[in-house]
Amino acid sequence: MFKKILIANRGEIACRVIKTARRMGIKTVAVFSDADEDALHVSMADEAVHIGAPPAADSYLVIDKIIDACKTTGAEAVHPGYGFLSERAAFAEALKSNGIVFIGPNVGAIQAMGDKIESKKFANAAKVSTVPGFLGVIETPDEAVRIADGIGYPVILKASAGGGGKGMRIAHSQGEVAEGFARAKSEARSSFGDDRVFVEKFIVNPRHIEIQVLGDKHGNVIYLGERECSIQRRNQKVIEEAPSPLLDEETRRRMGEQAVALAKAVNYDSAGTVEFVASQDKSFYFLEMNTRLQVEHPVTELITGIDLVEQMIRVAAGEVLAIRQSDVHLKGWAVESRIYAEDPTRNFLPSTGRLVKYRPPEEGRCEGITVRNDTGVFEGGEISIFYDPMIAKLVTHAGDRLTAIDAQSRALDAFVIDGIRHNIPFLSSLMQHERWRLGHLSTGFIAEEYPDGFSPLRPQGEIAHRMAAVAAFVDNIHNDRKRQISGQMQTQKPVRFETARSVALDRERFDIEIDTGDGALLVRFAEGGHAHRLESDWVPGEPVWNGLIDGERIAVQVRPILNGFAISHAGVSVEARVFTRREVELFALMPEKKLADTSKSLLCPMPGLVKALYVAAGQEVKAGDPLAMVEAMKMENVLRAERDATVKALKCKEGDSLAVDAVIMEFA
Repeated sequence: MFKKILIANRGEIACRVIKTARRMGIKTVAVFSDADEDALHVSMADEAVHIGAPPAADSYLVIDKIIDACKTTGAEAVHPGYGFLSERAAFAEALKSNGIVFIGPNVGAIQAMGDKIESKKFANAAKVSTVPGFLGVIETPDEAVRIADGIGYPVILKASAGGGGKGMRIAHSQGEVAEGFARAKSEARSSFGDDRVFVEKFIVNPRHIEIQVLGDKHGNVIYLGERECSIQRRNQKVIEEAPSPLLDEETRRRMGEQAVALAKAVNYDSAGTVEFVASQDKSFYFLEMNTRLQVEHPVTELITGIDLVEQMIRVAAGEVLAIRQSDVHLKGWAVESRIYAEDPTRNFLPSTGRLVKYRPPEEGRCEGITVRNDTGVFEGGEISIFYDPMIAKLVTHAGDRLTAIDAQSRALDAFVIDGIRHNIPFLSSLMQHERWRLGHLSTGFIAEEYPDGFSPLRPQGEIAHRMAAVAAFVDNIHNDRKRQISGQMQTQKPVRFETARSVALDRERFDIEIDTGDGALLVRFAEGGHAHRLESDWVPGEPVWNGLIDGERIAVQVRPILNGFAISHAGVSVEARVFTRREVELFALMPEKKLADTSKSLLCPMPGLVKALYVAAGQEVKAGDPLAMVEAMKMENVLRAERDATVKALKCKEGDSLAVDAVIMEFA
């Protein structure tokens, strides 16, 4: 077994590999760019080597620097994680020629399956069902349009060396093909150093299901069940689960056996994933094979009990796979949420900055539920513009799907992040979505259910009652503290306090009565006569109220604001204030703050780099015309005119780095 390995990656996956290596007694070496000098993976590793400037092309993608780091530290093997160099045959070849073991598949398997175009050709030759498309390299937008016309719309343009939703565009017309081709090539070049793009038919209402395979260097290959990855946004997976609510045992077996046959055909010898696009009738087509560890591998680990990173290391060291197909049993259900630094209310545009507060839920197993948080950040750290915006992967496991979803919902409610925008409100609301809970999924789920994007939810029904009740509980705790400070509680005569209160959730009012008997707080609502019993050991200063409401375990985030609390729960965020009845009547008379008029300005929707300005001062533009392109976290975002207008002035130039809401241009 190896004594020391180097992780040629960063962030949460580098930390994930270090954890397993540490458990196996293997020393680790981290590599880092200037931007990652203080990163978590650097502090976790036994050694760390600086490899260059922040752009990946100057650091994490430079093969020679990785090899030099191995030689300097004496690392015998390299785990590539995912992304960066993980599917580069040239990287595996370079390591081999320098006597360093690549913890991944052999070069032949990477070449056969790692390239999306070549893998489709190989699958066709092996008589594996594939999606109709053009597998050759496309050189120009006109050629892409001609091919798309022949295949029939809609089509999907994909970077041959792509992954993670980068270099991918869906097109429904000739114009969308031409623009999507240019954007896909550009993103592919900056993300993977390879701008080849191919086109295939886009299956309407599909599901994305993938099979985890595991092989060794002795010809043994098994499959470890499937993952459903249909909840996607901009072709980027957001929620994953295992197993899939679509499959039955027979379909699972057929998909698994097909995946194994394909892996054996290329002598696959590591962890890998065979991806399928599946129809609602359970028919399926080979999509691609990822010759690396997947981002969503934790859900498979939780339902099988198999550490995939450990198996990759053992296989790379030449060990025979100790697990047979008959040993693989799927237990329970696992759900994973990808927590991103992005603003869901601004069409999920990236957000960067310092993590002023970062308090993930407690990990571990309790009452049959497991909570796991794979992360690469820490409180006080910074989210950079140079890399993927993922903050963490939050995973829950339970005996059945709905219990795992409810556990995920509670864990999201308890996940505190301040200082940047993040997608937890969206993820929390999704956990309550009836269609998601029923398992009626497709890759178009988010586009169909959130056609106008995600807007902050308003408190309604049971959720509104929970939030109002927690606000009353928190206010009562604060009032008790005030009475103790003032000495009122030390008088000989019992002091009677008014228990009639009104809770304002933003502008919605709830009249309540509270009773503090028997160690709990009973909150009675005047309207409807509902009553809720709250139990918690919450104390002022804690950002999360954890407790029981009517016997059900609930987590609610509570932050102090002027004369009240900011409360977040189940994707709903409101300002809560608790008043006497007279106070709430006066509060209702207060004028609402008016927002500034920004209708005559184009604002930068996220922190990023101005890659292009398509207009000049004095130019007339029509609704839908491109105005500027801003790049953030390896994604290029074209900003378009919302209405007909005349450009009055440009307030920046190409190459400028802008903060969120910075003015790009003004209109007359």
